Amino acid sequence: MMLRYLLLPFAAISLLYFLSPMPALAQGSAQPISQCQAIAQVLPDVAFASFKPQSALNAHLASDEVKITYIGHSTFLIETPGGVSIATDYSGWYVPPKTPDVVTMNKAHSSHYTLTPDPAIQHVLHGWGDDGDPADHDVVIGDTYIRNVTTDIRAGGGMMEPDGNSIFIFEVAGLCIGHLGHLHHELDESDYAEIGRLDVLMVPVDGGLTMGAESMSRVVTRLRSALILPMHRRGPPVTNFLQMFGDTFDRSFAVEASVSVSVRSLPRKPLIYILQGV
Repeated sequence: MMLRYLLLPFAAISLLYFLSPMPALAQGSAQPISQCQAIAQVLPDVAFASFKPQSALNAHLASDEVKITYIGHSTFLIETPGGVSIATDYSGWYVPPKTPDVVTMNKAHSSHYTLTPDPAIQHVLHGWGDDGDPADHDVVIGDTYIRNVTTDIRAGGGMMEPDGNSIFIFEVAGLCIGHLGHLHHELDESDYAEIGRLDVLMVPVDGGLTMGAESMSRVVTRLRSALILPMHRRGPPVTNFLQMFGDTFDRSFAVEASVSVSVRSLPRKPLIYILQGV
């Protein structure tokens, strides 16, 4: 696929120059600063992500590239230039080819979590609170800052359980990568403000087990990420989800399970890219 390059305004280039690819810390505090939220507030209409099919790359990642592999269901393996590996919505059902350093989980269904993960995994991040409070992750692991935004999930009797799901956000190599988890409701403005800019979006497209295709498409349209990776593809064909989008979105079916992402270039329009499973 031929990449097309975006010419950023001078102010945007200047901002990117001064933003370190490593997670920043607030002065006098151990609390990381979210560059994704800062970018969203300062430059709301500028997207910075790019992607290349893995076959077009050398065997090793460049210093500014993140490799994303679709393992299956809602599990992706994210590999960072600093050597950190992260598995999303890890349940043990869909096992990455190597033991990840970090796993994230959500508890809507047992296919999105396990209470007995591989003990070799160094960091296990639950998307729900273990003490009755909402999950609150702000952690720097290697070259990656990981945070979460909680949302509610459906519970028994038609009730909603507060904060049972987390949208995990991975900030690495200048990229903002978001995984919606098992999202059961449309987001409100406070959610979008907490999330900030997402260059890469992993979105469930089952058409009902999470949300209907129309509702999910409104979330995707509002976030307007440069690269959109469908997941949780049980149920109606993914083409039902694709039909929710007009000409302002491109669509492409991959022949592989992996892509590599950097801040150097991007499609001119948001691209919905359907990865093969491993």
